[in-house]
Amino acid sequence: MMQKDLGDYRKSYEKSALMEDSISDNPIQLFQTWFYEVENSDGVDEPNAMTVSTVGLDGFPKSRVVLLKKYTHEGFIFYTNYNSEKGKAISENPNLCLSFFWANLERQVIIKGVAEKLPENLSDGYFESRPEGSKLGALVSEQSTVIDSRAVLEDNLARLEKEYSDKEIERPKHWGGYLVRPVSMEFWQGRPNRLHDRIRYTLTDEYEWKMERLAP
Repeated sequence: MMQKDLGDYRKSYEKSALMEDSISDNPIQLFQTWFYEVENSDGVDEPNAMTVSTVGLDGFPKSRVVLLKKYTHEGFIFYTNYNSEKGKAISENPNLCLSFFWANLERQVIIKGVAEKLPENLSDGYFESRPEGSKLGALVSEQSTVIDSRAVLEDNLARLEKEYSDKEIERPKHWGGYLVRPVSMEFWQGRPNRLHDRIRYTLTDEYEWKMERLAP
């Protein structure tokens, strides 16, 4: 029987602290501060990599890593195939969770929010900024469907490269962005003895942020 005991994997978290008197009352402002610090640190190849968790049509939660492409005072934006498994899940239940784990700074951010499709003109604008190969990739892949082999993808790509060799690649209607409007944002900072700092911001009915400390 294959098994491995990981009970001895231990680390002491000692790089920073998260105290109420030194952080913003606005969680997106704190997210921006943390994101800048991660960008300017060593050891993270893609600081915008985040886990997107949805509840699927089969009733099971599913998580996958997606790249955050923009954040504003309204929320967090990423792009995907609307016909994919995650796209269908969001269509059925737009409540989802985004999470970031920046191990080099011993930090996590967990965001609960509600997803909505971006206006088509904003998805068009981002699609136009993508490299040609990425544009064709959005056309080639019927994301989350079963295919016979990788050769299917490569053959379709070769065909589309010829088809679009002398014309503009337009955004397919089944591909675009989501804006996730946060209703809760939790910031986790590793601390010694597993007494981690956890600060949660919750959006109230008056659209103000309530800050609370959680037990680790």
